[in-house]
Amino acid sequence: MRIGYLECFSGVSGDMFLGALLDAGLPISVLEETVAALDVGARLEISRVTRSGISATKVDVWIGDEKDLPREQVSHTHQHEPAHDHSSAGVSPAVVRASRPHHHEPHRGLSEIGAIIRSANIAPAAQERALAIFQALGETEAKIHNTDVEKIHFHEVGAVDAIVDIVCAAVGSLALGVEDWVCSPLNVGGGSVECAHGRFPVPSPATVELLRGAPVYSSGLDAELVTPTGAAIVKTLCQRFVPFPAMKVATTGYGAGARDFPGQPNVLRLTLGDSAETQLAASTEIPEDTIAVLEANLDDLNPQVFGYVMERLLVEGALDAFCTPVQMKKNRPGMLLTVLARPEDATRLSKLVFGETTTLGIRMRQERRQTLVRRSISVQTQWGEVRMKVANLNGSIANYAPEYEDCRRIADQHRVPLKQVMQEATRRYLESQNG
Repeated sequence: MRIGYLECFSGVSGDMFLGALLDAGLPISVLEETVAALDVGARLEISRVTRSGISATKVDVWIGDEKDLPREQVSHTHQHEPAHDHSSAGVSPAVVRASRPHHHEPHRGLSEIGAIIRSANIAPAAQERALAIFQALGETEAKIHNTDVEKIHFHEVGAVDAIVDIVCAAVGSLALGVEDWVCSPLNVGGGSVECAHGRFPVPSPATVELLRGAPVYSSGLDAELVTPTGAAIVKTLCQRFVPFPAMKVATTGYGAGARDFPGQPNVLRLTLGDSAETQLAASTEIPEDTIAVLEANLDDLNPQVFGYVMERLLVEGALDAFCTPVQMKKNRPGMLLTVLARPEDATRLSKLVFGETTTLGIRMRQERRQTLVRRSISVQTQWGEVRMKVANLNGSIANYAPEYEDCRRIADQHRVPLKQVMQEATRRYLESQNG
C-alpha cells in the first residue's frame, strides 16, 4: 500500500501542499491541465526557493496577466536555483496560465464553488475530493457563525486562489497514487492573525475547529503556520496522526511556505513509500508481530467520557480500543477498557488513559498476533469515491469491506441511507474484480 506522510513541523497551507506534491514527483502538467480546466483566470508560478537552508518548491497563484505582476516578481519568474538532489520532480521554471484573467474576486457560497468544480473537466474522484474539502470548510464556518452552511460566503476561501489550491490538491493527491495519507502532529504557530471578522489569536477559529481531534502544538514561533485551507486538506485526506509510519521510502518532497524564518525551515515535507504489508504480500506465511495490550477496569467514569477517550486513543496512534461490560467487586457494573498498541506507543498511551479516566492502575502485557496482508483500493460510486479495505491470505482475497468514514461522508452529503452507500461500494468493487 502506498503511503504519503505529511510532516507539519512548520504547519501546512494549500500552496505548501502543492509544492510538496510537485517536489515529490507530481508532473507539472497535472497542475497545468487542472488550472486550465477550472477556467477561473488564474495561473501558477512554480519556483525553487530556500527556506533556512532547505531547497523547496514554491507555488503561487496569480490572478491577471504577467504584466500585472510586480517587477521583482516577474524577474523572479525566470530566475531559479538548481533543483536539489533528493527530489525526482525535476521542477523547472514554469508559469501555468488559465484562459482569461479575472481582476475581481467575489465572495462565493458553497453551491457556487460546487458548480465551478463540477463543470471542470477533471476526474470525478478529484471533484468529489475537492468538494469534500470545501464542505469541511463550509461546515466549520457555519458552526462558528451559528448559521446554515448554504448561507456561508467563503471570504478568503471563496477566492480564486483557494479554489485553485484545493482543486489542484485533490487532483494531485490522487495522481500520486497514495492510498493511505498520514499526518504528523501539527505545529500551529503563535501570535495573532487578522481574520474577516477581527483579530484572533493563532490558530484561527476555523483552523481550531478543523483540527479537532488532531494532535497540535506550538513551537512558539510568532506566525500562523496552519491555515484553514491547509487544515481542511489534512482533515479530509488523513485518517491517522502519528509519528513516522513504517514504510520503505521511495521519495521525498519539500513544499515552501511564503516566509523564511531564521532557524526554522518553513517547509512541509512529504514522504512517499510502500507499507510493510505491501512488502509481505507475496509471502505464503501469515505475518506476525508483537503488540502491547493495555487494560483498565473502570466503575466510576462518566459514560459520556468513554466515547471521547476512545477517539483520543485512536487519533494518538492506538491500533484499536474497545470497552467490555464487566461485573466488578461489590457487585458494581463496570467497563473493561482495552487498548491495542505498538510496543513503542504503550507508555505514551497509558499516560493518556491515566489523564483522561479515573483508573488508578493499568495492566500492560505484550502479545503476538497474526494479521492478514491488507491494502486499500478505491472504487467510484454514483456519489463519489469510496475506499475498500481488502485483506489477502496466501495471495487470495479473504475479506473486503468499504471504508466506513468514506461511506458516512457520502451519506451525509447526498442524504442517502448509509447502508445503500455501503452496498453500492461493495457492488462496484465486485464488478471490478469480475471485470
